[in-house]
Amino acid sequence: MDSKVAIIGGSGIYKLKAFKEVNEECVKTPYGEVLIFRGRWNRKEIIFLPRHGKNHKIPPHKINYRGNIFALKSQGVKRILATSASGSLNQQMKPGDLVIISQFIDFTKNRPSTFFEESDVYHVDMTEPYCSELSHIFTLAAEKMGLKFHSKGTYLCTEGPRFETTAEIKAYSLLGADIVGMTNVPEVVLAREAEICYSSVAVVTNMAAGIKEGHLTSTEVSQKMQEMSRNVTKLFLTVVNEIPEKRSCCCGSALSDSKMKLL
Repeated sequence: MDSKVAIIGGSGIYKLKAFKEVNEECVKTPYGEVLIFRGRWNRKEIIFLPRHGKNHKIPPHKINYRGNIFALKSQGVKRILATSASGSLNQQMKPGDLVIISQFIDFTKNRPSTFFEESDVYHVDMTEPYCSELSHIFTLAAEKMGLKFHSKGTYLCTEGPRFETTAEIKAYSLLGADIVGMTNVPEVVLAREAEICYSSVAVVTNMAAGIKEGHLTSTEVSQKMQEMSRNVTKLFLTVVNEIPEKRSCCCGSALSDSKMKLL
């Protein structure tokens, strides 16, 4: 069966209170140990991974992205539901809105972004980076719950941990970015390389630099995530209930024609 699900929590979401029979574990990987929480929801096993650690001690540029995805893969995870805080460049996407990410632009600088460094050469297709099946389920669930959401949006990932300048935000807008954050890449890329379905919902916590008046603060991000955590948790658990046992997408065969071959 392909039903094993993991949830990756971003800023403000460090545990799922609805979990039952929660066990904290450290999974050993070639990239170091990874903390996970194993719990149950409606008789389904779910693995929860707090991206920044359970006390938010890991900044975005220091997150062990390869270790995280490797750990989930080793536990038999086939689907990942992820969330993160983001700033908006799009006037239609306001603080408190949810965005089901459909595309990304990568402006990270120093992060290991692939599992394939010392083995055969793979070029993984990222035409549609996010699992269409999971994103569709998110859309239906958000509609049913009456949430303010956007069914697609382009996420631009920066290195962090600093916020962006006004000039950078203007440039990113010209490139077509709707929201900006610091964590979705290379997480989504590594999930694809691991042939795991991956869908991410961004929580708009603030308007980006130069769009909102005044300075950006971490406090406003944390406050908005705290306000939204209940709805986000409910949305994710609703989606877990709607995920079919078998996958109907092509995420599970992402490597089938990706390896470079001599002809």
